[in-house]
Amino acid sequence: MTRINTPFNAKTTAAEILIGVDLTGRRIIVTGGASGIGLETVRALRGAGAEVTVATRNPTGDQRALDLSDLGSVRAFVAGWTGPVHAIVANAGIMALPTRQVAANGWELQLATNFLGHFALITGLRENLRQAGDARVVMVSSGAQLRAPFDFDDPHFEHRPYDPWAAYAQSKTADVLLAVGLARHWAADGVTANAFEPGYIHTNLQRHLDDATMRAVGAMDEEGNLVTPDYYKTPEQGAATSVLLAASPLLDGVTGRFFSDNQEAEVVRGGPDVPAGVAAWSVDPAAADRLWDYALTATADH
Repeated sequence: MTRINTPFNAKTTAAEILIGVDLTGRRIIVTGGASGIGLETVRALRGAGAEVTVATRNPTGDQRALDLSDLGSVRAFVAGWTGPVHAIVANAGIMALPTRQVAANGWELQLATNFLGHFALITGLRENLRQAGDARVVMVSSGAQLRAPFDFDDPHFEHRPYDPWAAYAQSKTADVLLAVGLARHWAADGVTANAFEPGYIHTNLQRHLDDATMRAVGAMDEEGNLVTPDYYKTPEQGAATSVLLAASPLLDGVTGRFFSDNQEAEVVRGGPDVPAGVAAWSVDPAAADRLWDYALTATADH
């Protein structure tokens, strides 16, 4: 397949992606849309005329409650939705929890929030996505998917030592595999699905990182002040690829791909020394099918 190229770049903002695009009548759900790149995604989509529902753990105003780590909350959200969904942006996430935490049902919390809850939400709204006729699913992944494949033997760290970054990495690999799985299983429904990495951005996602880690990536000085390296993006720039995949006509019919900086990424071998691209294990069709079956069983059993 030819890699997708667009006229945009790493510094393009979400609003710039949608110049000249009219989203009137499009109904879009953005999880975690109350802050960070989620908020900027919502602003850009609404600015182009879309009806956007913000799904968040602590809703205010017209936002809707959704705790992705709680299947009861996910099912309540699904039950309360009527009519078509033209796009779901699976944006909510947590990163690098320093100690192993589990949801009420025993799931490791990063996998529960970043992947399994989104799987339950998306599959629960399948008929609503089908009604749209040309729906899109956007999985917000991370460059961390380069660091670890999905561990089918012990996804919740019940037997292996817990590692914050391994847990985060496998959850983000799972997000890419879900886009691949949706492309394989739901094409007949008119649903396309793609994943992307936003890049480095100062948001609440980094709240669990210690000062040493922030200094190591050049985002904090010795006095503990946040600094912004040249390779960092603003939240408006970080949301651009999200908006591209959710709403740009340039992506009509494109599915099962992974994007970075508004371009389709190269498939590479994964590993700690690989700087960019999407790991082969993150887009492996056999792994996507296996993960699909695992997630169907996991979400049905709880």
